[in-house]
Amino acid sequence: MESTSTAGQGSFVPQNSAEPQSQALAASSPVAACHRVFTTVLGEMVVAVGDFDGHPALTGVWFKDQKHFPDAETLGHHDNGANSLLQQAQEQILEWLAGDRQEFDLPLALGSKPQGLRPRVWQELRQIPHGTTTTYGELAAQMGGKGMAQAVGQAVGRNPWSIVLPCHRVVSSTGALTGYAGGLERKRWLLTAEGSLPQEPELF
Repeated sequence: MESTSTAGQGSFVPQNSAEPQSQALAASSPVAACHRVFTTVLGEMVVAVGDFDGHPALTGVWFKDQKHFPDAETLGHHDNGANSLLQQAQEQILEWLAGDRQEFDLPLALGSKPQGLRPRVWQELRQIPHGTTTTYGELAAQMGGKGMAQAVGQAVGRNPWSIVLPCHRVVSSTGALTGYAGGLERKRWLLTAEGSLPQEPELF
């Protein structure tokens, strides 16, 4: 006589009964950090993604030889070409550099209401329109007072999303190009490409 097992006896588990558990584990698992390197007209750039509130987000965009380059933990493993967000970031940056794009549509590991001075400054960089510039003093005034200009300038210099958050659009009160982690020649190129390079003061 053929015997059967019942769920009450604990000897039979339907195949689909494990799906909710696996889905819950996947939803709660952090997104693994990874990065890729690609070539642009301004040299090699690195983009990285990681976990932000349980979702993949862009954790940074850097020139490979710039100041304040991230550590290995932030970069994560090297992408094998499978990460769709890294692909989108690369494509949009190349489009921007070619003059075919003015805005970016990428999720950043920043949030809509960031806490702390640096993240708040980085959020303000989003508001500087393409083809325009602002000064460190003006940006500080928006943040609460011109007396914050030095601290704001330091935060701008530490912006982890080069080009995507346009810190290159922040110049000194005299129009001089200062404080760009990727180098002043790149800053000059970016502003020239946008048609917003200010007339720099004469030295003599």
